[in-house]
Amino acid sequence: MTITTLSSREFNQDTGRAKKAALVGPVFITDRGQPAHVLLTFDEYRKITGGRTKIADLLALPGSEDIELEIAPLRDPAQAADLS
Repeated sequence: MTITTLSSREFNQDTGRAKKAALVGPVFITDRGQPAHVLLTFDEYRKITGGRTKIADLLALPGSEDIELEIAPLRDPAQAADLS
């Protein structure tokens, strides 16, 4: 794994270079010489986070408005809690 470090200015001037570098390892982006951000590929991000997908993330994906969602009605109505 290769780690690339770019200043914010370098990143802004050549995002293509940063994206290519992210294919082989993380890209550290610095502000005033201090690490401020890390650029990763989406696959690498998913590996790090365990690949867990949240329903909100799925609903935010392009094309999700076309997905049909069928929810079965509840079979058992809610019951009052017995607090005695």
